[in-house]
Amino acid sequence: MEFNRTKLDGVILVQPDVHGDDRGFFIESYARQKFLAGGIEPVFVQDNHSRSVQKGVLRGLHFQLPPFAQSKLIRVTAGAIFDVVVDLRKGSPSFGKWEGFELSAANFRMLFVPAGFAHGFCTLAENTEVQYKVDVPYSPMHDSGVRWNDPDIGITWPIEHPVLSKKDGELGAFRKFDSPF
Repeated sequence: MEFNRTKLDGVILVQPDVHGDDRGFFIESYARQKFLAGGIEPVFVQDNHSRSVQKGVLRGLHFQLPPFAQSKLIRVTAGAIFDVVVDLRKGSPSFGKWEGFELSAANFRMLFVPAGFAHGFCTLAENTEVQYKVDVPYSPMHDSGVRWNDPDIGITWPIEHPVLSKKDGELGAFRKFDSPF
């Protein structure tokens, strides 16, 4: 298993070992000791699973506010996504910067996103399924986000007119967000 650091401190791209033959494949998607050795320390307490029927569904940019800020381990089990993280940590040299990654069922990559980052993704294929672990349970009172197309962040999404939820379409501007991270 490879744990690759990214441009954003704390964000780690994980490439599991894939054992395949004519029957299919086997991967170890999570092993606590290996993840600890790779720099991923949170203890995950909840698994989530989403399915997006259409190509071009965009979910995000989401995060939870302290004291319910979440770290996430994201994995695609069907289809593909363009996955984006935005650094919300005020004192960070990369505050307000973003990075994107293609995660798919075919490439087996996983992405670790520490607390203090906004997260979102756009589906690149129909019937895409995303599974992710979090280290803090969902708290509706601490649920927050920023606009997917905020000009101050400037994410280059692979789609111009995404399919959005009402909630995601109404998220606020990054410049109005007073980061508690």
